[in-house]
Amino acid sequence: MPDDRPVLRIGHSPDPDDAFMWWPLSGPETGFDSGRFRYEPVPDDIEVLNRRAETGELEVTALSCAHAARVSDTYALTSCGASIGQGVGPKIVARRPLGPDQLKSADAVLAVPGTRTSAFAATSIMLGPGSFRHTEVPFDQIIKGVVAGDFTAGLVIHEGQLTFADAGLHLVADLGMWWSSHCGLPLPLGVNAVRHDLAERYDAKALADINSDLKRCLGFALEHRREALAYALGFARGLAPGLAEQFVDMYVNRWTLDLGSVGQAAVRTFLEEIHRVGLGPDPGGVRFVT
Repeated sequence: MPDDRPVLRIGHSPDPDDAFMWWPLSGPETGFDSGRFRYEPVPDDIEVLNRRAETGELEVTALSCAHAARVSDTYALTSCGASIGQGVGPKIVARRPLGPDQLKSADAVLAVPGTRTSAFAATSIMLGPGSFRHTEVPFDQIIKGVVAGDFTAGLVIHEGQLTFADAGLHLVADLGMWWSSHCGLPLPLGVNAVRHDLAERYDAKALADINSDLKRCLGFALEHRREALAYALGFARGLAPGLAEQFVDMYVNRWTLDLGSVGQAAVRTFLEEIHRVGLGPDPGGVRFVT
């Protein structure tokens, strides 16, 4: 029989943790019943998803946490699906040992994966906004560019957090560790968001139902870990299975299943810090669907 449920597109970044989370939505063969809606996964670069969110293109989407306040008129944050971890996060790497303050020198250039990303925001909070020169580079080209000497250092996200040393690069700063020491909270890198207008298109329960669907989806992936990991390997860009599993474990945790009070506090604190240093709007309009 035809499936006439409404279809909602869900944007996610093309890395193992997001692929693991949304594996149950990848096709009927997974055996997951998504509820009143059908969900169509849309993998895309996180900076591209941030830009798409500015026009409200996708019904549900991953966002850089740093971008959430800028699109709060269009999107509410779901309580599940966040990429967040205590003491883990993007890393600044270089060909030779450097101190973070050396990135502020006039001749230093930092390759960054996008100025809307949480990685860039955390770097700016740590070093001071406007205190370092940077250039935007696709995330999967940053390590190559640093090795070639095109940039003084690179801000690496996704699998580069685990593979930079294999390229002979040195750690300059671990932003997850710095953030933990700065405020004692986990660093929220990615969040999941749903468009406000779906409540008008369907009914007042729509946002809560979507949040519930996605939480059940994540629970299903955790219950079927082996199958979800096998699917996630298709997004691992050459990572060995053990490293891909390590990456998933870094960012799929209790706060991913439900942000709870600690996760929400981490998101709000991060957005308030971004606003404090002049990199984003007041986050007072950010709302969570629970």
